[in-house]
Amino acid sequence: MTLLILGLLLWSGAHLFKRVAPDARAKLGDKGRGGIAIALFAALILMVLGFRNSETVDLYAMPSYLRHVNNTLMIVAVFLLALGHSKSRLRAKMRHPMLTSVVVWGVAHLLVNADAASIVLFGGMTLWALAEMALINRAEPKPVAYAGGSLAGDIRLVIISLVVFAVIAGLHIALGYNPFVGGIA
Repeated sequence: MTLLILGLLLWSGAHLFKRVAPDARAKLGDKGRGGIAIALFAALILMVLGFRNSETVDLYAMPSYLRHVNNTLMIVAVFLLALGHSKSRLRAKMRHPMLTSVVVWGVAHLLVNADAASIVLFGGMTLWALAEMALINRAEPKPVAYAGGSLAGDIRLVIISLVVFAVIAGLHIALGYNPFVGGIA
């Protein structure tokens, strides 16, 4: 659990650094980007190791039908994540699609995982994404909206989202966590 918490703190700190201390981040210049990338990679490793090695018990029980809600929300989360880099017309309709994706992803996982490690990981990532959105909105109240997109971009977005969801589900199954039959999602 300690590794998981350290990973979350490192992840949040590395991401929030630019918003909380913009002058200090600017002084680092392009060289700072490499350090941030290394910190984020280390954070991911710590979170994965911490999560996989945490021996916790379920703290509450959720109805099994929430597994279907989880999978539906995960398709939405993957769609929103892809939307942030797409050439879809929908991209102009939403300010923070990728951070919103993290919120949807976190909530979806909390619906089916009731152990302390899951609450720390998925709840922590959800809180980080909400804080990041608030800080971005404060720093840039009126952003320049995305201009462009096409029907072909919309179609690619849907296809890519479904393929990525299938790959993620396949990886979960390969790791022994079938999101379609219960257990950890």
